[in-house]
Amino acid sequence: MPENDDQWNDGHRAFLQAFMARSTLTLEEAKPLLAAILTAYERKETLPEDITEADFNSYISAANTRISPFDLEIRSTFHQMNRTRNYALINSTSDPIIQLATVHTAEEISFLKRVLDAMFETYNTPRHEIMAITSMQAVRLNKPSETDRRETQNGTETQGSAGQGLKMAEAERMLKTLIEEGWFEKSKKGYYSLSPRALMELRGWLIETYNDIDEEDEEEGRLPRIKQCAACKEIVTMNFFRMQRSRDCPLCKTAWSGKDFVGERAAPKTNKQGSRRRSGEGLNANTSQVMTDEPSLIEDEHDE
Repeated sequence: MPENDDQWNDGHRAFLQAFMARSTLTLEEAKPLLAAILTAYERKETLPEDITEADFNSYISAANTRISPFDLEIRSTFHQMNRTRNYALINSTSDPIIQLATVHTAEEISFLKRVLDAMFETYNTPRHEIMAITSMQAVRLNKPSETDRRETQNGTETQGSAGQGLKMAEAERMLKTLIEEGWFEKSKKGYYSLSPRALMELRGWLIETYNDIDEEDEEEGRLPRIKQCAACKEIVTMNFFRMQRSRDCPLCKTAWSGKDFVGERAAPKTNKQGSRRRSGEGLNANTSQVMTDEPSLIEDEHDE
């Protein structure tokens, strides 16, 4: 493509560089960015309100054409809570965990893997599909469990069992870093969950890792841990029916009860003393103990 081609000029280059520096963008965040770029490139003032969604999409399309040979792609998904469309720069081929290993130590990657296991295994049961983790629960995963250590000694080391672990302060810093890098989000109730960028980037890995159901699981009637919306096919980690016009399942047309939640609102309720009011099926003893140490983190129906 010629250097002076209108489909790829210095304005497009500046936009791509700015996007790579941020890794994620929304239309509202992109408007002042594009306005500044166009003002400099066209030598006339462009205001943020002059930028349309079509303008933004044209820059996304041009950037994707240029970065595709490098196995990169700008993808988009709706945020599950506010339904804002989020755009993220994604590596479309390599293992995302390997990508993280280029900027984090082996101990930090092992800690991340233990946190993900907790999100999608420990705190993702048929009765309580939380798929999120509190600060206290996450920090307690700073070191491999005894089971993980035995696996390492027996030569069956996994990403989550490797190494000696982190200090609690180091685990807290790693959680903060994962938020800054756009992998995690932290709710006002103190729950960590995967960000829209992470759900797009880790999509294939999550399905491959946590939806591997064997014959024993099938006999027990266990369902895949990673679930996708029947309508948009995106991974669902929190309830967002409140943002939809209809509360009926788009596939089977069953009406939502209004009581069964996915995400942090699925966590068992606790009383003021911290003990759980009701024991959840499928939660093992360790999970129950961790739950009892947390204050009530159930979001009020109108608390938004």
